[in-house]
Amino acid sequence: MNQLLSYAERMAPRYTSYPTTPHFSADIGASTHNLWLGALPKQALLSLYIHVPYCHRLCWYCGCNAYAFCRPEVVETYVSDLLKEIELSAKAASSHSVDEIHWGGGTPNSLSPEQILRIMTGLRENFALSPLANHAVEMDPRTLSDEHISTYRAAGVNRASLGVQDLTAHVQAAMGRIQPIEIVDSAVARLRAGEISHISFDLMYGLPDQTTNDILSTAQLACQLEPDRVSIFGYAHVPWFRKRQRLIDESKLPGPAERLEQAGAAREALLAHGYVSIGIDHFAKPHDQLARAAAAGLLRRNFQGYVIGSADAIVGLGPSSISTFPQGFTQNQASVSAWRTALSKATFASCRGHALNDDDRLRGELISSIMCTFSAILPETFDAEREALKQMARDNLVAFDGRSVRVLDHAKPYTRLVAQVLDAYAATAARHSLAV
Repeated sequence: MNQLLSYAERMAPRYTSYPTTPHFSADIGASTHNLWLGALPKQALLSLYIHVPYCHRLCWYCGCNAYAFCRPEVVETYVSDLLKEIELSAKAASSHSVDEIHWGGGTPNSLSPEQILRIMTGLRENFALSPLANHAVEMDPRTLSDEHISTYRAAGVNRASLGVQDLTAHVQAAMGRIQPIEIVDSAVARLRAGEISHISFDLMYGLPDQTTNDILSTAQLACQLEPDRVSIFGYAHVPWFRKRQRLIDESKLPGPAERLEQAGAAREALLAHGYVSIGIDHFAKPHDQLARAAAAGLLRRNFQGYVIGSADAIVGLGPSSISTFPQGFTQNQASVSAWRTALSKATFASCRGHALNDDDRLRGELISSIMCTFSAILPETFDAEREALKQMARDNLVAFDGRSVRVLDHAKPYTRLVAQVLDAYAATAARHSLAV
C-alpha cells in the first residue's frame, strides 16, 4: 500500500489529447487551421464544440476558461462574434455534415433562450446538420430556467450534463458553489418533463473539507436521481493556472490517501447501483450507448472525456476552444478580446497547436488504448518504455504478456501514470494535477 501511495502522490496529464496542451506551439496558427479545415474529405463528418466563456458566478474550484459577467451586452457581443466564427468555419469546411454538437464552458445556460436560438439558426444556415446523434449541453442547475429547457428541446438537444460536484453543505461552502440537492432534483425533473431525458452528472472528490462519507453520500443521492451517466473527477488544484483557486484553503484539501479512499467509495456506490465502469472515471447504465460502445471496443477519449467517436474532425468554436484534425490540433485565443480581434479581421482565432508526426500518432494510439481499454501492445522499439513499465510490474500495477501490457484491476486509478510512460514529451517541464 505504501508503494502504491507513492504513485498517488505523482502528477500526470489527463490525456484527453496527445500531445497534451502544454506542448502546443505558437508555430501552429490561423493559416494552418484554415488549411486543415479545408483539406477534410467531402464525406468527412464534423463534431462541433462551442465554448461559452461566461458564468453568472465563478466557482472557486473551477479550472475552466471562464469569466463572470455583469452586463448583458458583453454576452450579446460574444454571440455576434461566435456567429462570425461559425460562418467563417463553414466556408472553410465547405459542405461537411455535422454529426454532433457539444456546448461547454463556462456555463452555456448563461446565454438567454433567444441567444441560443440565434446560434442554432446560424449553425443551421451554415452547416449541414444531420439528425444529430449527440447534441449535449453542459448546464448549471442553479440558473436553468424552464425557458432554457424548452429552447434546448426545440434546438434538438438530447443530453444534459449537470455539474453536481458535491451535495454536502460544508463542502459546497468550502469550494464556493452553493447548490442544495433540491435544486438538482428540480432541474432533473424539469428536463425530463421537457423531453430531454438523457442526463449526465459530474461529481468530484478531493474537494476542500470533503470526507469519504461526503462523497459517498453525494454518490448515493445522485444515484437516486438516476442519471444515465456519471463522471467522477478528482479535483485538480492548479492555482498557478487558475488564480480563482487561491480562494481555496489548501490546508483543507484531502491528501493522496484520502483521495484514493474517496474515489474508491464513490466507485463502489455507483457499481452497487448497477452502473457500469467505463475508463478511469466514467460510469453509465448498461443500456446507455456509451456503455455499449465500451463493451464493443469503440470507446474514444477526447477533450469531452470518454466518447463514442464517429466524427472525422472536431471544430472548436469560441475562446480557448480546441479543434482536432487528422493532421493535428489547433487552439483558439483564450482571451475573449484577442479572439474577437481576430474575427473582426475575418481570420481564425487559432494561436497555437501541434502538427502530428508519425511518432505522435503511434504513441497517441497506444495512450488511447491504455486510457480506454487498460491495455496496449508495445512496439519492439520501445525498450526504454518497457523497462519503466517493468518497474510498475514489480510494484504490482501492470502485468505483461509478451509485448502486451495490461493495467491490473486494483491499479486502474493509476492508469494516467501508466500512459505517461509512453509519453515522449513527459520529460519536458509542465505542471499537472495529481494523477489520482
